Amino acid sequence: MPNNASQKKRLRQSEVRRLKNREVRSEIRTRTKQLLAMESHSEADGALSELYRILDRAARRGIIKLNTASRQKARIAKHVQSLT
Repeated sequence: MPNNASQKKRLRQSEVRRLKNREVRSEIRTRTKQLLAMESHSEADGALSELYRILDRAARRGIIKLNTASRQKARIAKHVQSLT
């Protein structure tokens, strides 16, 4: 447990950040699963740009690493290209 005021504040801040980061990572997983379940290329194209935006923002904020975002984007794009 924190012993002084600054440690208590850091604990509060880190808890808030943890919850926000968890929410973003959950959103990424949800959108990815939805995109993988799509059947048509045109339907997936719109969702792909939205997922790119979320991944880029998460990487910029340090929620996920830049290479992780790039890898996920490449794999998802490959899947979308395979759709007819």
